[in-house]
Amino acid sequence: YKEKIKTILNELHLPFSDFGTNSNETTDYPDYGHAAAQAVSKGECDRGILICGTGIGMSIVANKHVGVRAAACETIEAAELSRKHNDANVLCIGERLTTWDEAQAIVRIFLKTDFEGGRHERRVAKIHSLTSC
Repeated sequence: YKEKIKTILNELHLPFSDFGTNSNETTDYPDYGHAAAQAVSKGECDRGILICGTGIGMSIVANKHVGVRAAACETIEAAELSRKHNDANVLCIGERLTTWDEAQAIVRIFLKTDFEGGRHERRVAKIHSLTSC
């Protein structure tokens, strides 16, 4: 899916960084998830899109980074609401759980949807207000 998503980003004239993998060999997804999430955390990238088997592992990895709000989304509605209500800045998609048709629609809605703000701003601020529970 990564290469197909890059095609969408090029079509939309959106600049991007590719943090890998660049192989069909089995790899450790946290290595790539951490690299991408770190770029979002540092402000080097506005948003990230991570792909793994379910999207769950990548979301766990990405959410370890300060300022990252990663959402594993399997539907268009989840992707839209993750942006509107949670100001999600990293989208995680599971290639085993999501067809390409669904994935491309999810990517497009994630990229075009803005954060609604309002009552959600207070809630999003609380996400990062505690350093430990």
